[in-house]
Amino acid sequence: MYEEENRCVLCGASSYEKKYYFNKDFSKLPDQVKDTLQIMCVEFTEKCGGVFTVEFGEYGDLKLVTEAEEMDAMYDDIGAELEIKNLRSTQAELFEELTLFYKVVFMGEKIDL
Repeated sequence: MYEEENRCVLCGASSYEKKYYFNKDFSKLPDQVKDTLQIMCVEFTEKCGGVFTVEFGEYGDLKLVTEAEEMDAMYDDIGAELEIKNLRSTQAELFEELTLFYKVVFMGEKIDL
């Protein structure tokens, strides 16, 4: 589940392998959330190419990460940044809820209601 820099990958998609990945440690998320994440990741890689992941940093901050192989002439890095900006706007509520879920379930933070 954890990789370099103490990050935790929630899900991701690759235009190279034409595959979607979902971290089974998050299986308790509602199916609707899982479906939304899958659609979001796959559509991102179809539009921009490369690899796209949704991950959590060391302090529970949600990150949208895109990268491409060095020789990938089809990868649209400007389009990818614009798409990330768009996702942060259109999916803001989902990202806030996922961050809260991660901090409570995986980091053991307590929340005040």
